[in-house]
Amino acid sequence: MIVTVTLNPAVDISYKVNHFQIGHGHRVEAGRKTAGGKGLNVSRVLKKLGETPICTGFLGGHNGEWIEDQLKQEKLDHAFIAIAEETRTCLAFLDEEQGTQTELMERGPVISAEKQEEFEAIFKELLGEASFVIASGSLASGIPNTYYRDICEWAHAAHIPVLLDTSGEALKEGIAGKPFLIKPNQEELSQYMNLPQLSFESQVDAAKAICARGVKYVLLSLGKDGAILVEEGRVLRAELPAVKVVNPVGSGDSMIAGMAYALQRGYPLAECLKWACASGTANAMEPETGMIQPQIVRELVARINVHEEI
Repeated sequence: MIVTVTLNPAVDISYKVNHFQIGHGHRVEAGRKTAGGKGLNVSRVLKKLGETPICTGFLGGHNGEWIEDQLKQEKLDHAFIAIAEETRTCLAFLDEEQGTQTELMERGPVISAEKQEEFEAIFKELLGEASFVIASGSLASGIPNTYYRDICEWAHAAHIPVLLDTSGEALKEGIAGKPFLIKPNQEELSQYMNLPQLSFESQVDAAKAICARGVKYVLLSLGKDGAILVEEGRVLRAELPAVKVVNPVGSGDSMIAGMAYALQRGYPLAECLKWACASGTANAMEPETGMIQPQIVRELVARINVHEEI
C-alpha cells in the first residue's frame, strides 16, 4: 500500500482564460473544481494506474467536507485529521493560446501542535501497512519547516522509503531526512542551490551532490525536454515524444505517481523513469488536474527513449 501525505490540501479551481492580462477583467466559463493538493493528485493517478493508495493529512471546514465527498466518489481511502479551520482554495488561470498558467494559492489553515501530534500517531499506524510513502506539497501554517524531515525519520524507523516532492525550506530540511527520492523541477533545484539558473551540467552536479547527502535518487523534471534520474554514480535521461498540451497543472504529481507505481512493481530503473515521464505527459494531455488515461500512459511508455548520460 502506498501512503500519500498532503499536509496542505486545497479545493483547486481552474479557468481557461485566453489572452490573460493582469489588470483586466475576463469573462470565463464555469471553473473546473478538483479535490487538490499535490498528494491528492498523486493519489488520483495511482488509483487510475491500479493502485489502492490511502491519503492522509489535514482537512477542515466546508472545503474539507467537499474534498472528503470527492474522495468517497473516487473511491480513494483516506485517514485525514479533522481540523476546525477551513481548508484552502487555490485558483489557476490557463491561457492555452499563450501557453501560460497563473496560479493563486492560499497559504492554508494553521495546524496546532496537538493536531500535528494526532497526525504523527495516525501516520505511524499507517506505516505498519505501507510499502512507500509519497509526501508532497507545501506545509500549512503552524507546521515547522522540519516536518518532512520528521516524516522521513519516522518512515526510516519502519524501513519504508519516502518519495518527497516539495520546495524551498521544506525541501532543504526534507533532504536532511534522507528520503529515498526527491522530485524537484528546474526552478526548485535552482532555488535550492541559491542560483538564478543552472546549466544542464550544473543541474546534474547539484543532483549528485544531493545524492551524496543520503538521498538515493533525484528525479528532475525538464518540462518538454524530458527528465533525468540521478543517483550518485549514474544519470539516466528520458526524451519525450511531442504531444498536444491541454493542462500541465498536476503533471509533476502524476510523474511521481508513475515513478512510485513502477518502483512498487520492481521494474528496472530505466523503465521506472519511462513510467514517471509517461504519467506526467499523459496528465498534460487531459483538461482535468491530476488525471491520466492508463492506456495513453502505456502507449507513451513505449514511445519514450531513455539513455545513460556519459
